[in-house]
Amino acid sequence: MTRHLDDAELAGENEERRRVWAKQAGRYDKSIAFFERRVFGPGHREWACSHASGRTLEVAVGSGLNIPLYDPSVQLTAVDLSPEMLELARARAAAAGRKVALLEGDAHALAFPDGAFETVVCTYSLCNIPDPHRAVGEMKRVLGPGGRLVLVDHVRSPVKPVLWVQKAIELLTRRFEGEHMTRRPLEQVRAHGLDVVERERLGLAGIVERVVALKPG
Repeated sequence: MTRHLDDAELAGENEERRRVWAKQAGRYDKSIAFFERRVFGPGHREWACSHASGRTLEVAVGSGLNIPLYDPSVQLTAVDLSPEMLELARARAAAAGRKVALLEGDAHALAFPDGAFETVVCTYSLCNIPDPHRAVGEMKRVLGPGGRLVLVDHVRSPVKPVLWVQKAIELLTRRFEGEHMTRRPLEQVRAHGLDVVERERLGLAGIVERVVALKPG
């Protein structure tokens, strides 16, 4: 089970994440592209964005890789903890000719009123967000009744030898990057009482999970 963090712990973890992303921002696109080609498999970002409609919030937008993939009718707002990543996202939005409200923000305390969005999207980020339970709770809060939460993330494999490798790698990635290899955001989605309407495991040894869940009306 993921341990919930108190406010002081969370502030410290967030600051550490900002420091790490300030260093990694310039090489993030190349790094994630390798994993999406070789390990996760292609098409997951397109799948996530295809489920967005209306007023949409992307949490942890990173360098904005999803921005060009949304339908032009989507009214997109996006937040990220890292100013350096947001600069990359702004450049990508401009290059794509997309109007996006890009804001610095914390996934654990989203600066939006209850029920502000029809869709919330988060891809490959709950693995790194310090308290995923609190973050999913915030995603639920800002969704209106019947609103759609769309998640894609790498998760622990059901194949034991692969899981053992993930756990070994995680000993280093958690310490130096805050990156978790064995989380499963579906657990937080269910804990917050969202209705799961679509779920599938894909990628090498089932290490990618795609989830669509609805906020009860």
